[in-house]
Amino acid sequence: MEQLPIYIAVVFILTAVLTVLLLYKATNYSKQVIIITLLWLVLQAVVSLTGYYTVTNSVPPRFALLLFPPIVFIAILIFTKRGRTAMDGFNVSLLTLLNIVRIPVELTLYWLYLHKLVPEVMTFEGRNFDILCGLTAPLVYYWGYIKNALSKNALIVWNVLCLMLLTNIVVLAMLSAPFAFQKFGFEQPNIAIFYFPFVWLPGFIVPVALFTHLAALKRLIRSK
Repeated sequence: MEQLPIYIAVVFILTAVLTVLLLYKATNYSKQVIIITLLWLVLQAVVSLTGYYTVTNSVPPRFALLLFPPIVFIAILIFTKRGRTAMDGFNVSLLTLLNIVRIPVELTLYWLYLHKLVPEVMTFEGRNFDILCGLTAPLVYYWGYIKNALSKNALIVWNVLCLMLLTNIVVLAMLSAPFAFQKFGFEQPNIAIFYFPFVWLPGFIVPVALFTHLAALKRLIRSK
């Protein structure tokens, strides 16, 4: 990977730190959540610094180590009684506000595109409109939870739309990476996610964003 301007990595690391802090606060300062989160971030930092994820033709794919554990953890929270009990104590309004981190994430992706580490299709100049969720998150937080001016249906629609935007960029990112099923970005593939600190995007920030919407939808639908 080419030498990047230091500000790109710094902004992204600070974004990850902000995600950790907001998640910690939204889970009512859960020690279990923060310990698991920090251990996971350190593990992925160490693994990525060895160049482990840059090998893309292994079977099974090495990238699975980055993606599957967070999904399994989310599934445990959603589908187990103990997990659901824990989720009931989470602050949904702060989980909503947490999505502001998608603004610096999108800026980072754009800078990485300028340095030929991700394709244009993954940016807001291409087919990625996920920044809209980040821009509207503070408005939804304020009008939906502080002022209680938005209906539950409106909050459900916002979360569903944000889930669709998140799914869109995840699919674009996977199909732009140099895997056997690559469909986009052949001239400029998505390779940034194989390197530190950007492995934290698919391995941490994206799963957290996914969880915020699932947790909010669970609470909103149940309350209806």
